[in-house]
Amino acid sequence: MSTDTQDALQKTGSSRSRSLAFVDYIINRCQADNGIRAALKRADNPATEYQSWEMLAGFRINLEYENQRLPHATVAAAIARAKIEKNGTANIGQAIAHCYEDGNASDQAKAKLRRLLACDSVPETCRILRPLLGLIESRGDIVPDYATLLNDLLRFGYDDSRAHIKARWAQNFYGKQGNGEKDE
Repeated sequence: MSTDTQDALQKTGSSRSRSLAFVDYIINRCQADNGIRAALKRADNPATEYQSWEMLAGFRINLEYENQRLPHATVAAAIARAKIEKNGTANIGQAIAHCYEDGNASDQAKAKLRRLLACDSVPETCRILRPLLGLIESRGDIVPDYATLLNDLLRFGYDDSRAHIKARWAQNFYGKQGNGEKDE
């Protein structure tokens, strides 16, 4: 295991900080090495995903467990394609809405969100997110919060978390934050 990987792992405690450390580590490695960037871009394709496994295993990702491997591979591939310098701040709901001129009023944006919300498993969610992240990246003016997305994907496999995550994605898409009060 490289010293950079060990340093990144030592800085982690909570799942959020571990996800952020992973995202920062991938961003830094992609900036430093185009070969790594190329290998991570291939993580999106099931036929070539294995080319990213060395990097994932170095971060102690259990490659046999797809609910752990696929979220990391999906996020790493998106970061490698986007060529970003730092993690973004837009959550996935906001980022989808931002891709369309009409924002969350766009029928296309609503259809993309509905398809994402219809997912019931981590592999399906990662499969649906791949082209969405490509669309977001193609717009170029918004960078998703990859650490939060990774954390969401890692928790998505648990039934009690899945509904909460989907509700938050929808809430963020529509841009309305609940205040905890009931409507009259």
